[in-house]
Amino acid sequence: MTHFLRLVLLLTLALPTAGFSQETPDELMDDDLTIDGDIFNDFNEDLEATQVLEDERFYRYGRFFQAMVGLGLTTFTGNRGAAYTDNPPTFHVSVAFFLGFQSAIILGVEYSKHTAFIDTRVNQYRDEIIGAIETNFLRPFVGFRYYMDTTDLGTAITYSNPHFIARMEYWYQTNKFVERRTIPDQKGGGIGIGVGGGLEFPIEIKKSYVSVEALYHQVNFFDKFTADYQQIPNDPESEFGFDDLTGAALSLILTYNFTW
Repeated sequence: MTHFLRLVLLLTLALPTAGFSQETPDELMDDDLTIDGDIFNDFNEDLEATQVLEDERFYRYGRFFQAMVGLGLTTFTGNRGAAYTDNPPTFHVSVAFFLGFQSAIILGVEYSKHTAFIDTRVNQYRDEIIGAIETNFLRPFVGFRYYMDTTDLGTAITYSNPHFIARMEYWYQTNKFVERRTIPDQKGGGIGIGVGGGLEFPIEIKKSYVSVEALYHQVNFFDKFTADYQQIPNDPESEFGFDDLTGAALSLILTYNFTW
């Protein structure tokens, strides 16, 4: 009987202690795993809130569409530049669709005219001097404009809206032999790219701007490697010529921009 009482007394003292020792780790684990919110949901909520604020700011202060008309100059380098006399102006018409404060898609077309004077006998035209050749370039293009972040720069730079430009172009080319009507016109086209930059000065914020853009164009002209205008070897009446018409194009365009 005495042994039985001792056993009951020991169990009575041990059970609460055991219960406490089992309960404490579980409670600690619950405390460690308890988080006020889901970190992924919190991140998504913050990202969405930031995007909403950015969209609201763009809708309030940004530009959506822009129409541009302007004039400028197109010239060439290399043999094509040596052969051509430029006939300015270059005409420019385009529209832009803004994707945000710093980016826009542009669609447009430009037109320029140039004249080459071949006043000597050349390889393709041995029997007569062909004289003036009038060349017209019509080039539709699609491009991307990226505006630099100038928030940390001076006011003058910020208001000039400096930007980079990249364009895909197609140059339609027509050569007219204006002094030799018996020679048919030459027509062709070539794919080109244009890269450069520009500045855009506000006249009235969000409504009208004046911009100037300079671009370098690399074009695969259809007569790029022509031998038609090469000098005739050992012919005293063939004084000079052009081995080919390679060369890049350069353009400088001034536009007036209407913005909504």
